Amino acid sequence: MAKRFDEVGVSEEEFELQTEAASTQAPEAPGGEPPKKTGRGTLPPGGGDRGGRHRSAPATPGFGTRAMQFIRDTRAEMRRVSWPTLREVQNTTVITLVAVIFFALYLFGVDRVWAYLIDHLRVWLGG
Repeated sequence: MAKRFDEVGVSEEEFELQTEAASTQAPEAPGGEPPKKTGRGTLPPGGGDRGGRHRSAPATPGFGTRAMQFIRDTRAEMRRVSWPTLREVQNTTVITLVAVIFFALYLFGVDRVWAYLIDHLRVWLGG
């Protein structure tokens, strides 16, 4: 048998073809190949738990632990916030006030024009 392995060789052309074919295939999923589907009423390889009715629930942390973790996470997130400077807050406040005043005056004007038109339309139509 050792003689047969010595006689077998791989040419460069065959090697290049294999590498090209391998590069065009889609990459494998991170966990390897997906699990095989099993039919209804059959157990998966290794036994299984017959529908999951007898599993023990994972231990969940208590309210105090979750509340403290929430506070820690909130503080860490608040440290990452980029807060505006005083000058930026003042500028955006002025822009907001000017926009509110402008739109208030605009809507007041539109309302007055429509009220005038409706009153005069009623008079013109004899109402």
